[in-house]
Amino acid sequence: MGVDISGILVKHETTIKENTGIMVSIDAFNIIYQFLSSIRGENGDPLKDSSGNITSHLSGIFYRTATLLQNNIKPVYSFDGKPYHLKNETLKERKAIKDKNIAELNMAIKNNDTEKIKTLSSRINYITEDIVSESKKLLDLMGVPWVQAPTEGEAQASYMSKTGIVDSVVSQDYDCLLFGAKRVLRNFTLYGRRRISGTGKFINITPEIIDLQENLENTGITQNQLIDIGILVGTDFNPGIRGIGAKTGLSLIKKYGTIEEVLKIKGKEVENLDEIREFFLNPPVAECSEIKFRLPDRNGIIDYLCNEHSFSQNRINQILDQVEKGYSGANQSNLDKYF
Repeated sequence: MGVDISGILVKHETTIKENTGIMVSIDAFNIIYQFLSSIRGENGDPLKDSSGNITSHLSGIFYRTATLLQNNIKPVYSFDGKPYHLKNETLKERKAIKDKNIAELNMAIKNNDTEKIKTLSSRINYITEDIVSESKKLLDLMGVPWVQAPTEGEAQASYMSKTGIVDSVVSQDYDCLLFGAKRVLRNFTLYGRRRISGTGKFINITPEIIDLQENLENTGITQNQLIDIGILVGTDFNPGIRGIGAKTGLSLIKKYGTIEEVLKIKGKEVENLDEIREFFLNPPVAECSEIKFRLPDRNGIIDYLCNEHSFSQNRINQILDQVEKGYSGANQSNLDKYF
């Protein structure tokens, strides 16, 4: 979900190849949800191994991470910790939506509505402790670092961009900009064609880049004012003010300067305003100045993916060959700063 400020942002199309040589932080839960939703079999169920264990997340992480590594893009995954307490209402809303989808799915199954079963199934996903631990294990075997955030993985990933540890954040959510990420890469692991839920139509997904400083200059606002706009529109930590979207929020903040003045004019209140603003400005994060990569553990990956989870050994070996070729072909000065 996150904050919807898309309407006031300048975005530029980009490609993976145009970003070669950089290090990126990835909001792990954000991308794992995408994999669980989109990587599915013909019947709409998530991919599973011969023992019935879900493997969509492992497939997504392995192939997408390999694609980045082949293009000399070094990913650092950021995992969610304990949800920030002001997010509780958002989590309740998400649960209510999920419960509604489950009820509709049961009805679709009863009516043998195949198309609706596929659509609804893709919306019902759970990131379990097993899925998290399996994802971390695979990243370890691939030699790719990950960071455990104290609270929001998105805040951690953004902090790493804000402080220059990484160049950009890979995420679908615009909240990263409120957390101060210098650059956000959207659709970066979802490129290609994507099916529109509930229809037989497809749309083309193009990676795009959003530069924070460019957007602050373009809109003529400060980082604090961008946060104020986000709060007016609504974030994961507050519902926003009815009738105020991104463009209206921008206009009001430029006219009155601060959210406090806007709320005074509108006769509205935002509960926990100071705490929400402070959380965007200074969220709890883990210090991670030492980020190191290792060459993939080929035998370990083969044992884990192929022997334990029924992946094709030929296919995995082919991908690992390409990853290792990418490492050997990378500029030595670039390699030195990563290993």
